[in-house]
Amino acid sequence: MMLHRRKKSSVDLLSGDEGRVIFRFSMPIILSYLLQQIYTISDAAICGQTLGVDDIAGVNDVFPILIIFLQFAVGCTAGFSVITSIAAGRGDRVRVRSSFAAQLVLGGVLSLALTGVAALTLKPLLRFIGLSEANPGVWRAAYQYSLVIFIGIFAQLYYNLICSVLRSLGDSTTPLMFLLFSTVLNIGLDLLFILAFRLGVIGAAAATVLAQAVSALLCLMYAFGKYPELHLSKQDFRAEVSVYAQHLSQGLPMGLQFSVLAIGIIVMQRALVGFDIGADGIMVAGNPAQNGFGAANKLNNFLMCPMNALSTAIVSFNAQNLGAGRQDRIRRGTVKSLLIGLAMYLILGGIGMLLTVRGAYQYLFMSADKITAATIRYGNLYLYVDLSMYFALMVLFVFRSGVQGVGHAEFTLVAGCAELIARVLICAFLPRLVNGGAIDASASVGAYIALCFADPGAWILAAVSLLYPAARYLFGGERKKPGEHAA
Repeated sequence: MMLHRRKKSSVDLLSGDEGRVIFRFSMPIILSYLLQQIYTISDAAICGQTLGVDDIAGVNDVFPILIIFLQFAVGCTAGFSVITSIAAGRGDRVRVRSSFAAQLVLGGVLSLALTGVAALTLKPLLRFIGLSEANPGVWRAAYQYSLVIFIGIFAQLYYNLICSVLRSLGDSTTPLMFLLFSTVLNIGLDLLFILAFRLGVIGAAAATVLAQAVSALLCLMYAFGKYPELHLSKQDFRAEVSVYAQHLSQGLPMGLQFSVLAIGIIVMQRALVGFDIGADGIMVAGNPAQNGFGAANKLNNFLMCPMNALSTAIVSFNAQNLGAGRQDRIRRGTVKSLLIGLAMYLILGGIGMLLTVRGAYQYLFMSADKITAATIRYGNLYLYVDLSMYFALMVLFVFRSGVQGVGHAEFTLVAGCAELIARVLICAFLPRLVNGGAIDASASVGAYIALCFADPGAWILAAVSLLYPAARYLFGGERKKPGEHAA
């Protein structure tokens, strides 16, 4: 039973060819994720063209720290939406409303907690990734940019929360429309705050937060006004403790899994800094390893958007069909998602390889005077390794999101831990083993390539850890016992 007369912006996830439905549903999400990357790219591009190398290095270096907290928020909201999707698949309006209300409350609590913890731990985390007050320019830029982003963490959390709720109802187009406006606003604010007001990295961060806050507010107003099943009353906020527990049981494992991934990336970032430190302990001029890797990592995140979007679409598809009791569609949808992912691997890998020619992608993120043969070498080597192994990443995305969508978030946390273990072991031992000693700016090319294998190594181990739940719950058709899955 459908919850409402289907709007043009919604996709029926319960009928039609599974591959076509998933692909159609994922297309607006792909565009949304690309636009979200433009947030980051616009900051990096404007900073790269107008600020010094220390500012650029500071913004690049803090990315793993930011995603510890930001991706925890994103993971939680993604997990929460599974409850809404299951209720939508059952046609249960009351449960949809109570789920939405619970998410609004939990979102406020999480925002306050994350901002507090992030602000208190920021300096130790900066030191952990290898930054030091001994390099005041990079330290100042990293600290200021991070602090502003953390103060505005509520904006990203609520934006992703509202988007996840809309997608759980089959609407992946509306979030795109609001995000398009917000992206344009972000670029305009970047130019205003950085070029006109000369606020530097603080201006770049403030522009991102303000644009996200506007997007979240507009999405919330739309959701309240256009979807009858989201018209909340006081009664909807008086849910039993079990309703909040159900959301947390899905959201917290996903949030922790995303944060665990970020910690693994920090380990990699910390190892990377060593390639920019000379024998005298002083940073090499221009920070070529950090800036080259940073530019390549931004391109990598951009290229991953379609696969990330596919995984988001699978979560809502599986959860709705779980609620409707359509295990057959979940099984067929998984197979067809793997085929879609294979096509994405070939296309995205090819595009990425083309952009490595003469380091073309680096001109998007840095002015020409900051691009050297060393930055191109470091960036390209990282991309060669990652792009060649995108197929493993695609399999991981399909299995992880598929298992999450059928209510088994605990396995996604296991996969996250597997990624962390692989990254830590590779980063700690493989570069030193290949180099035959400690890592510094004189380390061999082979040692750097060994470090780059931390990504595919993590993907492969995580995918292997999901083989059992994927076989059991996606291909095997086994379901939780009645009443076990939250809705």
